Amino acid sequence: MHDIIILPGLGGSGDTHWQTLWERTDARFTRFQPASWDEPDLDDWEQALERAVARCAKPAVLVAHSLACLLVAHWAARFPSAIAGAFLVAVPDPDGGNFPAEAIAFKPVPDRALRFPALIIASTNDPYGALEVTRRRAQAWQSGLIVAGALGHINAASGLSDWPQGRALLDAFRAGFPR
Repeated sequence: MHDIIILPGLGGSGDTHWQTLWERTDARFTRFQPASWDEPDLDDWEQALERAVARCAKPAVLVAHSLACLLVAHWAARFPSAIAGAFLVAVPDPDGGNFPAEAIAFKPVPDRALRFPALIIASTNDPYGALEVTRRRAQAWQSGLIVAGALGHINAASGLSDWPQGRALLDAFRAGFPR
């Protein structure tokens, strides 16, 4: 089995977010810990991710939400550490009108192919990332893409609770990795 690293976005995925609920119910899930969830510093977030990956006995699976999806692309371009793959949920558009000013350091986003398997899960009505932009990002990253329907930003405000559909998608994604 692979370790699974939870990578919340801005704000850190609160108590009712599916990432937090998954982490609470499965000991294989751990959360990376940057210095601040509310004032994201790209270098700090990359270093925190690298530390979390280094602690894993086997190549980890990253489960990223929102801003953390952009983190994964930046980290992959900077660090050679091996991971099994990345499950990327609600990739935001850093050029979109709703992109938070405090995350400006995450621009521009690397647009080269990721060096590990990746799957993007997108919503048709995400206020932080238009579906067409997400499609282009998936193509640039050579990532798979699943459009899960009208789920907003696929966060606690979407009313997903522990998001069983997402967990099934993660489990299917992980099933393809060598043990």
